[in-house]
Amino acid sequence: MNKTAILPGGIELHYTETGNPDGAPILLMHGWGCNHSTLASIERIVASNMRVINVDLPGFGDSPEPTEVWGVDDYTRAIEAFVKQLNLKNPTLLGHSFGGRISLLIGSRNPIHKIILVDAAGVKPHHSLSWYLKVYSYKFIKKLYPIIFGKNGAQKRIEAARRRRSSADYQQASPMMRAILSKCVNEDLCHVMPDIKAPTLLIWGENDTATPLSDAKKMEKLIPDAGLVSFPDCGHYSFLDNPAGFKAVLTSFLSKELNNN
Repeated sequence: MNKTAILPGGIELHYTETGNPDGAPILLMHGWGCNHSTLASIERIVASNMRVINVDLPGFGDSPEPTEVWGVDDYTRAIEAFVKQLNLKNPTLLGHSFGGRISLLIGSRNPIHKIILVDAAGVKPHHSLSWYLKVYSYKFIKKLYPIIFGKNGAQKRIEAARRRRSSADYQQASPMMRAILSKCVNEDLCHVMPDIKAPTLLIWGENDTATPLSDAKKMEKLIPDAGLVSFPDCGHYSFLDNPAGFKAVLTSFLSKELNNN
């Protein structure tokens, strides 16, 4: 069922609610550039006996963009307000990619039943020399081109340079969401990971290039009660690349919640 929550500050959050209304609650949070439908296959697995809340994070799907440049903490506070509004007591969190960042921060400062991190972000990326060359050459171009071509002549050339140097996520985002992505992607959450008390399952694709397996191994070391399962020949969407394996691992971790009548 499609629903809308109005959070403090007038923030509008769209979500779906499925499964057993009396079951243990689980909150699904998608990755950057996606929406709640990306996690539909996971929703079907846990809806057998859990209360499933699957959100469109602000700026994605049907949820409007923030009106200011948000960081991970802003997203987290919005979801914390949402959890309180829906009276989700001690929920399980499942976060894919960007949704994993929010799960980490919520889990570090709230009572959470369990956490599932799927190819999750949260470790600040370590970039290659070529990446830094792209970034700093673009910054140089932004300053140089207006001098050479004038303000009007420089705009199209700068935009073309940005497209050549930026990621697909950045290119497809609106100006506001580009600013938010730039802020969020550089936030390192390793310092909050030791504060997570909930049992945590990390599920990863071994060929993930967006959030590499080394990130998962670092999270496993820093989160006190964490275990890692990785799938060979799978990328950043391991739950889609190996649906059978993912289902087996997830249902094992949530066996009590899924079988509690």
